[in-house]
Amino acid sequence: MSKIERRAVDTVFILLGTAMTAVLLVVGGLALYGYHFATTSVRTELAQQKVFFPPKGSPAIAALPVADQVEVNKYAGQQLLTGQQAKVYANNFINVHLQNVAGGKTYAEVSTEALQDPTNTKLQGQKATLFQGETLRGLLLGSGYAYWTFGMIALYAAIAAFVGAGVMAILVWLGMLHLAKLT
Repeated sequence: MSKIERRAVDTVFILLGTAMTAVLLVVGGLALYGYHFATTSVRTELAQQKVFFPPKGSPAIAALPVADQVEVNKYAGQQLLTGQQAKVYANNFINVHLQNVAGGKTYAEVSTEALQDPTNTKLQGQKATLFQGETLRGLLLGSGYAYWTFGMIALYAAIAAFVGAGVMAILVWLGMLHLAKLT
């Protein structure tokens, strides 16, 4: 390959590398914005609800199975503000309590029974409790934990894009050094 051809190849790769660096910087910036938007939205919405984990050693935690106690105690006394906290509160606190409402039956199952026996106040109460509990649990898992998780994935994508942009920038710089030697 002649010197002129080699310079042309180096120039093309430098231009492609520069373009890729710019694309990775834009992708990283957008992913970082997505992370910030998702996690801030979740934190703001959860903060407004003013939900707190029970304090350590409280009867509400002591009544839980040991595995759930361990998870809930990680956040004992804290305000629920993150997606991970929402997951623990939904799965290890609310869900455990819901299992005790109607012998482990779901809202749909109890609701069906309550429709068949509309004067049964116990069933009606269980239906209302399960509806409220399952709704709160679903909101915490969907709007809290899932959205927070998407935000965290966006953060990792941003980091990967910025690292990729850094690597590409170094390769472009090395290509420019190589091109300068050819002149």
